[in-house]
Amino acid sequence: MSPSPLAASPEILTLLKDLHTKSLTQESTVDWKSLPEQCSTEFDSIMLDKFIALDQDKCELVYHLLRSTNAKTVVEAGTSFGVSTIYLALAVAENAKRVGATSKPRVIATEKEESKAKLARAHWASAGKDVEDVIDLRVGDLRETLTSDLGTVDFLLLDIWTPLALPALKLVQPHLRPGAVIVADNTVKAGDRYQELFTYVDAKGSGFRRVTMPYEGGLDMIVYQ
Repeated sequence: MSPSPLAASPEILTLLKDLHTKSLTQESTVDWKSLPEQCSTEFDSIMLDKFIALDQDKCELVYHLLRSTNAKTVVEAGTSFGVSTIYLALAVAENAKRVGATSKPRVIATEKEESKAKLARAHWASAGKDVEDVIDLRVGDLRETLTSDLGTVDFLLLDIWTPLALPALKLVQPHLRPGAVIVADNTVKAGDRYQELFTYVDAKGSGFRRVTMPYEGGLDMIVYQ
């Protein structure tokens, strides 16, 4: 078994392992085919207590991408209980230490539900001040919370219900630096529901280039050129 790629304490690694286990346990009980339309009131009610965290191997890839691109400002569309956010925070904090950055590293996290945001904050507190201090959590509809104070964005994680993927990208796009990376989850499993996003980024002259990676459910990496 290979060692963890994260620069993190044993306590944080144990915390992440436990959170991923809880997420997988919950997901195994969800009958995805019978769910109502995403972002509907009924759908949101069913998902209110569900982790639905980004898979551990995908989180580790994202961590590596952030470290290799020296990302300092990250936007996460779809925070849920804050599992993947810990990886993002660890990465940008390490990047800032590496180069002695004068500007504070930042993970701008979005979550619609206050109940989920409360648990996310508790998980970040368990991870420690180095994680907590770099997270800017914005609670509410991301179509409202991502309209200001983004700065220059190095990375966007779209781990969100598919109807919100393109709106999130369009809000963040004016702030993306050249070479910024966007990662979208479940792009094969939910490929039919990602068509608006795909059409937008694949259009001639869009400034984006996209590749689908063979992770469980599909994972797309999009580069803003």
